[in-house]
Amino acid sequence: MKKIGKFFALFSICAVFATSFLGCSRQRGHIVYRKSSRGDSSRQVQQSQAQQSTRAVEIRLSFAHNQTAMDNPYVFGANAFREKLEQLSNGSIEAELFHGTKTEDEGELYKKLQSGDSTIVVISPGLLTSVVPEVDVFSLSYLFDNFAHWGGVLDGAFGQELSEIVATKTGGKIRILGYWSAGVRDYYGKKPIYKPSDLSGMTIRIGNSPVQQQFWRACGATPKSVGWGELFDVLNRGEVDSAENDYTNFSLKNHHKATNGKYVCETEHDFTTRLMLVDGTFYDSLSAEQKSLLTQAAQYATQVERQKTFEQASASKAKVIADGAVVVENKEIDVDAFKALAYPIQDEYARKNGMEKFIKMARDAR
Repeated sequence: MKKIGKFFALFSICAVFATSFLGCSRQRGHIVYRKSSRGDSSRQVQQSQAQQSTRAVEIRLSFAHNQTAMDNPYVFGANAFREKLEQLSNGSIEAELFHGTKTEDEGELYKKLQSGDSTIVVISPGLLTSVVPEVDVFSLSYLFDNFAHWGGVLDGAFGQELSEIVATKTGGKIRILGYWSAGVRDYYGKKPIYKPSDLSGMTIRIGNSPVQQQFWRACGATPKSVGWGELFDVLNRGEVDSAENDYTNFSLKNHHKATNGKYVCETEHDFTTRLMLVDGTFYDSLSAEQKSLLTQAAQYATQVERQKTFEQASASKAKVIADGAVVVENKEIDVDAFKALAYPIQDEYARKNGMEKFIKMARDAR
């Protein structure tokens, strides 16, 4: 798929020298308490060992996402986070991973983060909009032109300032650790589309974001809410006419093999963002050094997840075609007609939510 090659450089992750951690205070991550080693000769031996020696586990945290396919980019990102965190901490911090095994419902994952049942989750920004309406900026169609544009914006002032807004508006209870990619989203359904009017009278499964619904209604479609785990059956039974997602995610669920999933049209309307979030109560209980290790591991995992997403896009498209789906490529789509509907929605959203600065940052980065 076009634009895949436009990918920005990975973060430069600095090596951190491991030092011993102090006993941790009560926090929502699982803590393994140790007796004080003050005056213990074994501590003197430990200090003389090489820095890569493994220390006793002090903190165990849980990391959950909603994807069950083991070749999904989320799995690669989560694995990278666990490995990097344990490496940087010399084994004193461990992460238990849940690859869709807690739930495939992002709303439930968000509740688990809020309750402390999960320390870190990856979810759609739309789930935060009731508290932080600013994050619905990621639901705006045609805000980004390609992966390089998307990454450059999120890794700059735009991403940093939005992260600060989330922390402030949630009272520090939720913090962004990274901006993950869920690819570039395209339409797929029971018939091909080339322009907005082709969607007239059709139903389409989308998320709950108001601006997403506004966009697809402007195209003439009727939005429907369907759980991700149920979508194949709903498409196959013809209960919804179409859906939209990226090649990798919908192909791993075989949506293109469903009765109403055969035609894939590269609208490329959404270079999709997912939020890697941490329980703020847990985060605030960490020492400065522990926070630094967590942040570095999250940055590394974010780049691994993104790179895997970009790498898999072309292979996933090839698989979809080999399986018999019909693909209408982006150059055959009247993208300008779709953008003509999307831009006024962006402007209206910006005015209502005080987000003019953010929209301008994204547009100026083109």
